[in-house]
Amino acid sequence: MTPTRIDGASRPTAGALRLVEAATTRPTSVDITGYVERMTVHCPYLSPSIERGVTTWTVYRADGSADAVQAELFYAGAQAAEWLRPLIRRPHGSLRCENVVILGEVPGVGHRDLLAWPHWALKNLYGPVGIMFGKFYAGEEENTRAGRRIPLAPVSFLPVRAAIRRRDPQFLHATPDLAAALSVHDDDGRDVFGQLPYDWQEIRTWAQHLLPPPKRSAFSRAASESLSRPGS
Repeated sequence: MTPTRIDGASRPTAGALRLVEAATTRPTSVDITGYVERMTVHCPYLSPSIERGVTTWTVYRADGSADAVQAELFYAGAQAAEWLRPLIRRPHGSLRCENVVILGEVPGVGHRDLLAWPHWALKNLYGPVGIMFGKFYAGEEENTRAGRRIPLAPVSFLPVRAAIRRRDPQFLHATPDLAAALSVHDDDGRDVFGQLPYDWQEIRTWAQHLLPPPKRSAFSRAASESLSRPGS
């Protein structure tokens, strides 16, 4: 496999996220122990993953504008995915999960807005090669599809993990094309960017065209306003 080349050499946004801790099973900058223990009830893969030391956390602190932080969240997610791709084929690879944590605040922009576009672009890029992206927001209540309450996350983060063919497509009813691709995913070593540019603004514009119809209006208006701002 020849992984996608992701680096910050030509990115004007590099530095908008400050690395606090890298790929650790026991982060000291955030207290996630109790949360992880409570989440094992909701995820059958989490306990065996923790026992084998293959759930890791990389912690960043925001230090830039909203656009720059979004760009760096996208690249951090892509780096996590590229790191996971070869490891998934190894023993216990399906249990691997790298969590990209964001700390700090960007004036006037909540973590929900900061994570939305990077998450959307990343899951569309990497779903076809078997990488699943999720998103959790600090202090926000979440429920399972069955209506069970999920423990409040102490931090906002993007979980990046191996996709489960028989399980994950059911979470993508709003995006049937992506669900179909995920159900038959195969990592053939492709460059997921293909002919796409590496520039975040252009990637976000590309991702806008993949929005599911039920959400297109509200999401597109927000995106159009964001993309039309001076300096965007």
